[in-house]
Amino acid sequence: MSLPDHAFQGRRLISISSLRYSPTPLKSNRERLRTPLMAVDTTTKAQGPPREFRGDINVNDDAPSRKILEEVADLPVLDLNGKPHPFKSLYKSNNNEHSRTLIIFIRHFFCGNCQEYLRSLSTSITPDALEALPTPTKILIIGCGQPDLIPMYARETECPYPIYADPSKKLYAQLGMIRTLNLGPKSPEYMQYSLPSAVVRAIYQSLKAGRGVFKGGDYWQVGGEFLFEDGGVSWCHRMRNTRDHAEIPETRRRLGLDGAKPPLRKTFSSGIRRSSSHLQRRLSDRRKSWSRSRDRAEKSSPEGSMMEKVKEDLGAEEAGERASEEEGKANGPAIATSGSST
Repeated sequence: MSLPDHAFQGRRLISISSLRYSPTPLKSNRERLRTPLMAVDTTTKAQGPPREFRGDINVNDDAPSRKILEEVADLPVLDLNGKPHPFKSLYKSNNNEHSRTLIIFIRHFFCGNCQEYLRSLSTSITPDALEALPTPTKILIIGCGQPDLIPMYARETECPYPIYADPSKKLYAQLGMIRTLNLGPKSPEYMQYSLPSAVVRAIYQSLKAGRGVFKGGDYWQVGGEFLFEDGGVSWCHRMRNTRDHAEIPETRRRLGLDGAKPPLRKTFSSGIRRSSSHLQRRLSDRRKSWSRSRDRAEKSSPEGSMMEKVKEDLGAEEAGERASEEEGKANGPAIATSGSST
């Protein structure tokens, strides 16, 4: 049976006469090794920075436009119970009065640097200080982890302000915050723990969290500070590295407070020193108490009273011997003088 000039396959009409067999010459093993398996286009066609930064880059602190704020207004943030709230509900007042809201975007919930920042912020800018301001002002925290870890985070940082979660990180991206693991050139003033101490604390919290260690959030994501006022952003600061939160004096000035530095807190190492000295005092007092109790017990027992009597007798004999020796030493020169005169 001969095939027609054209065969129908699917919806395409293929010409059989156009198909020709063209054998490919075999290559040697050496030529195969030199031939790349696939071509890779190393040129970057997309505009803008790459997704992940490995250095301290120059991020601008320009306030987001009204258009961007409208785009992120209805994005959900989750409270500690997992209940979603539109982002705009965090900073817009219901009675249209003039108010301000400082929203602090942190890194993952196990980040020791951000925890140190919130500890210093909480001791320097207290809720009472905000209430004393002429303009109603509040502070909110947003992290990129799961809301299950919010109670742990609030307990570790002793933060008195509400904490929310944005696991999708859409707010971070839309508001211009970047992703990096760079530590930055120097340690900020709000870091009162050393970097090794912060790392050890973060590891301990991660191990203690168990399965929650995978819910902390993106380790690459960094945050920033945004001061919302009358529906817009009057000031913002975007982190350029993992330790680049706005310094406490700058934040205080932006809120209308003085530029005072955060007070020194009770750090982990100072707590160890205080505990060690307190333990030494307690051991010393306990040894003194044991010694007094032993003395009282020895005196109250019959054997103890006999021993006390023997000690008194021995003490009297030793005292008499010492008195005789001293009297002999005193009379010795007088006898020698009388002998020489005769």
